[in-house]
Amino acid sequence: MHYEKILKSLSDRTRLRILYVLLKAKKELCICEIMDTLALEHYNVSKHMKELKVTGLVKEQRSGKFVFYALADNKDSFVRNIVEAVAAIPETEFNEDTKRLNKRLTLRQNGKCVVGILKKSRKQKG
Repeated sequence: MHYEKILKSLSDRTRLRILYVLLKAKKELCICEIMDTLALEHYNVSKHMKELKVTGLVKEQRSGKFVFYALADNKDSFVRNIVEAVAAIPETEFNEDTKRLNKRLTLRQNGKCVVGILKKSRKQKG
């Protein structure tokens, strides 16, 4: 196991936010749901998801044009403890992310992802 890599990956605030959001969601999230929740562009989120996959913290599943991410099932006690530590971060630290996540999840239809809310609001502004 590459413990140093795991710790280093979570020293980046965006990756920490992603892991926190996946923990709070308690379900797999489409990359566009993560983008909307964090208010970040696709490239940025994809780059961070790749790093989290390499460390084994998250897993990826593709379904047609959709890419879904969830916490990886990890039997290593170190990794489980790290994930528990992230879950213990006070919600106030990522309050805006949590609000956007909850709003975004209400847009699911039949439990599935739909077009991102932030993309819609950007188009309306421009």
